[in-house]
Amino acid sequence: MTRWVLLRGLTRESRHWGDFPAQLAAATGWPCTGLDLPGNGDQAHTPSPAGVAGMVAFTRQALQAQGMQPPYSVLAMSLGGMVATHWAQQHPAELARLVLVNTSMRPHNRLVQRLRPQRWPALAAIARHWGQPEAVETRVHGLTCNRTDTLAQDVANWRSIRQSAAVRPANAWRQLLAAARFSAQPEAPACPVLLLSSAQDRLVNPVCSATVATAWQATHRQHPWAGHDLPHDDASWVCDAVAAWLPSAVR
Repeated sequence: MTRWVLLRGLTRESRHWGDFPAQLAAATGWPCTGLDLPGNGDQAHTPSPAGVAGMVAFTRQALQAQGMQPPYSVLAMSLGGMVATHWAQQHPAELARLVLVNTSMRPHNRLVQRLRPQRWPALAAIARHWGQPEAVETRVHGLTCNRTDTLAQDVANWRSIRQSAAVRPANAWRQLLAAARFSAQPEAPACPVLLLSSAQDRLVNPVCSATVATAWQATHRQHPWAGHDLPHDDASWVCDAVAAWLPSAVR
């Protein structure tokens, strides 16, 4: 059975997708499995690898333990996109198609593009207040979401997630280190790739997705107003973009 595997980004877990998996399943007809990277969610007590390769190894083993066999269709964002890219490049037979949302990576993107310098103070403030769920999640929302009509409920939900499965500071730093160190192979993955970006992403410069798409000769679509967490801000747009691309996404 064709199935989506969903991978989130830095210090986030499968519950942060909200109802996006159900919407994607309805739009494409394929069920979704959200996996938590080591250190996050149901793997909160697992040490995060300091490299993306270790996250790929964990993900492959987790899927096999669940009885899921490749090839997989993967939708991933941010750090999850780096994990998915390395996976596709190192084990090309295992991925049938790949959707990357607001990701970035060396050698295609520069540091100041991958993480806007004007956001560094806000990230430092998040690190200083890591033990204060309300303050942290409010700041995360401000950095990653441009849709604010659900702000209060989002922060309440994310605070509850953080309280039930807190990401340890050491794991957060190792995930950040893994993202900073990651460098993709220059050649494009063997499977079809769709890149989705947000024109108003305040955390990662959307030129990152455009540059990768050009280098890989991959399809790229950009949302006009959403923030870094594009599936949060406009899940319907993401689902429609993926569904429209699928007929052409054949090896």
